[in-house]
Amino acid sequence: MRLTDITVRALKAPATGVALYSDDVLTGFGVRVSQGGTKSFVLTYGPRRTRETIGRVGVVSLADAREEAKKRLAELTLGRDKPRAITWSAAKEEYFQEQSDKIRATTAADYRYILDRHFKYGEVKLLALGQSDIEKSLSRLKGLPATQQRAFVVLRAFIGWAHRKYYVERNPMERMKAPHPYVPRERVLSDKELVRVWRVAEDDTFGRIVKLLILTGQRRGEITRLTGSMVSKDAITIPAWLAKNDREHKIPLCAMAKALLTPIPGKEAHFFPALGRTTPFNGFSKCKMRLERRAGITGWTLHDLRRTFASGLPALGVSIPVVEKLLNHVSGSFNGIVGVYQRYDYLPEMRDALEKWEGHIQALTRK
Repeated sequence: MRLTDITVRALKAPATGVALYSDDVLTGFGVRVSQGGTKSFVLTYGPRRTRETIGRVGVVSLADAREEAKKRLAELTLGRDKPRAITWSAAKEEYFQEQSDKIRATTAADYRYILDRHFKYGEVKLLALGQSDIEKSLSRLKGLPATQQRAFVVLRAFIGWAHRKYYVERNPMERMKAPHPYVPRERVLSDKELVRVWRVAEDDTFGRIVKLLILTGQRRGEITRLTGSMVSKDAITIPAWLAKNDREHKIPLCAMAKALLTPIPGKEAHFFPALGRTTPFNGFSKCKMRLERRAGITGWTLHDLRRTFASGLPALGVSIPVVEKLLNHVSGSFNGIVGVYQRYDYLPEMRDALEKWEGHIQALTRK
């Protein structure tokens, strides 16, 4: 079709995936429309059908986008198949714009957090980054093996994308070995340690998050992103887009946990916002260090509270299938054919288990 301002505005979003509308005027130029309705001008060229995003519709005009596409095609036609100078920050923004239709929002947020936190190259040109720069950044995470391994994987995906886009002449990570495989943690807090953590957790945002992690056994990223629409009078419902396994997860809300979730106005408002902002709380490192000092306990992570929860319930007589339901695990008891046909929600059993666990925590903290 001939793309005009009117036809671009009228383009419909597909039911699933993305739709590409090609321009009859300029070969390779077109508009990509995501399932969510996001429209971007794109250019597809070369035998490998390389696709570049030129800009968002509404941010870039059709005329400017078509002109930019012509310039890029002219450069390719004249043999300028050389890496294009682009800064780390600009490439990163383009990367996430392109990936918005391909990866989950929570995955994109995780990738962005890792790239922003551990690879602060800012306005440095991608062409100027070498293997030694990357190794230096990764070496700073030597004491955090799980973080280091995750950072390596995320950076490798980003640099690989940049190489395919001709933003780097050679992939600086192609000869780099991945960090040693991460050995899963086995740390479980003892009852005494759990009591000390509970008692020093203050009545602030971080303190309430810690106590909810102890009481519910849920993942940190799920609890911190809770909004009004996910919490009802007697249950927490974690939507599929937020749950790690892409399955909606509902757990009963018992008395102690309910007391930590103060009603908030607005369905989309966060229960645990960052200070003075509407985004979820994210100041874990400093708050965790202060809590450790008060508790006098080191060598544990917030995720260890989930393992402690999972290990403590069977000691109270809770069956493994119920523990797995509370953790939203789809392996183990609910693997294979059982997971396909078993649709009982276990809500009464989960409520009984959580009441036992709250009773256990209450008894410990009263001693």
